[in-house]
Amino acid sequence: MAKFKIIVSDPETGKSKTLEVEGARAIPLVGRKLGEVIDGAAVGMSGYKLRITGGSDKDGFPMRPNVHGGVRISVILSEGVGFHPTRAGERRRKTLRGNVITEEIVQINMKIVEKPKKKKEKKTGGKPTEKTAQTT
Repeated sequence: MAKFKIIVSDPETGKSKTLEVEGARAIPLVGRKLGEVIDGAAVGMSGYKLRITGGSDKDGFPMRPNVHGGVRISVILSEGVGFHPTRAGERRRKTLRGNVITEEIVQINMKIVEKPKKKKEKKTGGKPTEKTAQTT
């Protein structure tokens, strides 16, 4: 069975939270692609909407959005996810993972897109508790 370490980031506060999901709770994540928006109930955060932003597999190879499928592939990169050049024009062959979550993925990065709506407080129909002083 799949076991995922999920990092959920909140762009508003800049904080992140780590969750562990395994077994039957991990099955809804298998087959999802990078960029998809999922319901937070799948990872134990009901009411939230989460976007899958990245991840890495069991050997540490990063997921890249433009590599299709759940495959591992070696490509020549000049910039972007998985390679940061030190000189202008530098290119290098790097191994990457595709954009589909498989059972070989260990870490999944997500960010909060929508938070749960707060419930409105009920107004009481009785008399107000505080009286305001009137000046004449």
